[in-house]
Amino acid sequence: MKVKILLLALLVGLGFSLSAQNTTKRDRKKNLTVKEYKQKAGSRIARLDDIIRYDANGRKVEEIEYASDGSQKSRVVYEYDEKGVCTRELVYDHKDKIQKIRKIEYNADGTKHKIYVYSPKGNLETTRSFEYSY
Repeated sequence: MKVKILLLALLVGLGFSLSAQNTTKRDRKKNLTVKEYKQKAGSRIARLDDIIRYDANGRKVEEIEYASDGSQKSRVVYEYDEKGVCTRELVYDHKDKIQKIRKIEYNADGTKHKIYVYSPKGNLETTRSFEYSY
């Protein structure tokens, strides 16, 4: 009997521990800014390569890529619907001028269905379709 109670207590404790760990991993990205640095082999100098920002819900909202001279190379801003699904990406160039707009459609199971790429003036440029095989 004591063994069963001890085993049950251990399993319950383990369950709480795992759920706390999952919450912590999910919450780690809330309001987070990640800076990535690149360093050439043999060099002592690391340069800023990317910055990725997350919002209060842990969703990626911006990604900035930098050129080797430290100037902005490109920037992508991610927009989400009321369900928290990324439905639009705004792509900017090195002068922070919008270059393209990507609109994303999803299948009922949450996989990507199509991505429509528009010019800054709203003209459709390309369409990307996704096919899944299981």
